[in-house]
Amino acid sequence: MSVRSALSPLLTGSLAGVLMMAVAAAAFSFMHAAIRHVSLELHPFEIAFFRVFFGFFALAPVFLRQGWAPLRTSKVKLLGIRGMLNAAAMLMFFYGLSITPLATVAALGFTAPLFATVLAMLVLGEVVRLRRWTAIVIGFVGAMVILRPGVIEVGLGPMLILGSSVVWSVALMVIKVLTRTESSVTITAYASIFLSPVCLVVALPFWAWPSLESLLWLIAIGIVGTIAQTAMNQSFKIADASAVLPVDFSKLLWAAAIGYVVFGELPDVWTWVGGAMIFSSATYIGIREARLKKEGKLPAGPPSTAVDRVPPVASPRAMGKEG
Repeated sequence: MSVRSALSPLLTGSLAGVLMMAVAAAAFSFMHAAIRHVSLELHPFEIAFFRVFFGFFALAPVFLRQGWAPLRTSKVKLLGIRGMLNAAAMLMFFYGLSITPLATVAALGFTAPLFATVLAMLVLGEVVRLRRWTAIVIGFVGAMVILRPGVIEVGLGPMLILGSSVVWSVALMVIKVLTRTESSVTITAYASIFLSPVCLVVALPFWAWPSLESLLWLIAIGIVGTIAQTAMNQSFKIADASAVLPVDFSKLLWAAAIGYVVFGELPDVWTWVGGAMIFSSATYIGIREARLKKEGKLPAGPPSTAVDRVPPVASPRAMGKEG
């Protein structure tokens, strides 16, 4: 038996999922650092537009293969609502990222699953029992540990990151409804279609043509972001949530290291404590929801652990199956 055949079960199971999540966490962290760096020259809204613009090209192979079929839908209004929510969450996140320490961004970014779980109960009627409620409370206490309102001044940046998580959670609810009738190709295509003009209009008042160096950084942001999304999606596809979600905490480690080396940021102990509380609660919720979905007690849909505010781009192979 060859070495490759002996390792194949590992490379297609939990180990591969863990590696994919590790790649995703590192890639997201480097993308956030690149956004912060470029924001020294360009407004965050303009960076957001270019992020969506370059990501839109990733859909080109799909349309070349399937034509206009992915755009056939009867849910244009709902897709438009999702696009507006996605744009708002993304613009808030990019602006907050430009003025907030990277470690704080990473820690508060873990709150998205908490908001998503509460909204799933209120909007979709999902049953949330004592264990998940306990996790939600612990997570929100962790956010308060980081922000410490009344003890220190709560800055605009952290509030924008939290606001972005709230809006993105609402978008996730819309996505869950759309997945009942629409393919991921259609959802992704319309997200890009609505995001691009919205981000462009918002960016125009602050427009400045990027230098060659900044343009290269913007292209890198688009490439690294696509790598991060693909790796994250693949990790959930090939491994259980219980195996891959704990690795997502490395985002905070990467953010702290990059923030210190590149921007001279040193996260305080409260960021670590609060981040650990938020992450632990979000991870428990993600694992619990994954188990309930396997048991048929929750409807299938995107994991509430998805926190990236840019629409993911599925592989052409996966798109072909759904088209």
